[in-house]
Amino acid sequence: MAVAVTGVVEATHGDVERRFPWASVTKLATTVAMLVAAEEGLIDLDEAAGPPGSTFRHLLAHASGLPFERGAPIARPGTRRIYSNYGFEVAAAHVEERAEMPFAKYFGAVWQDTGAVLDGSAGSGVEGTIGDLVELARELQRPRRVAAETLDEARTVQFPGLAGVLPGFGRQEPNDWGLGLELRDAKSPHWTGTRNAPGTYGHFGRSGTFLWVDPDAGVALACLTDRAFGDWATELWPRLSDAVLSELAKVA
Repeated sequence: MAVAVTGVVEATHGDVERRFPWASVTKLATTVAMLVAAEEGLIDLDEAAGPPGSTFRHLLAHASGLPFERGAPIARPGTRRIYSNYGFEVAAAHVEERAEMPFAKYFGAVWQDTGAVLDGSAGSGVEGTIGDLVELARELQRPRRVAAETLDEARTVQFPGLAGVLPGFGRQEPNDWGLGLELRDAKSPHWTGTRNAPGTYGHFGRSGTFLWVDPDAGVALACLTDRAFGDWATELWPRLSDAVLSELAKVA
């Protein structure tokens, strides 16, 4: 495993040189690349993309109606929060067509100053070190690749009020999501801690990975492991998050 804290304090622990699969934490990095594409004018967040009635915004916010894996829509766009890897693949194909290059190559250009590599699904295919994940955390704290206004929009609830299942943690009403960023808000149970502010945003993955940014605390916490997500994570991730925030409160 490897863990890192960045923001008001900086610390790492564990195997910081090892490259780990990021699983769905990938979506945070691909979202940044897609937002760069929007700022470059390659795509528009509100243009049609995906199934009929869906936009690029719907795809990033898991509101397009597409299922988790490739298949026909299972709901009308904007009516349910259906977590969809496939939706991110559709979004990536949209950028790929407009950029006239493979999405993995576009992703590589956005993240060229890191060792993060996308090989496979735009929703789950990144591999990199904890240092690479820290660079993503810093982008989500103090953006350099996208404008601060763009990040503010990404961490704002998209299509408010939609209910849905947060994988591994059950049905949430509402199941709030930003543009590619999962929002803590008042969700319970949740993979962050009880001390995390409602404005906390990030993502976790089934390879035992997570990254959250708590803007109130001014800190991000990142974790990479080689142990698949399971009951151990639902117990330990919130405890780790609370322990980190508790220590920060002591030195504030």
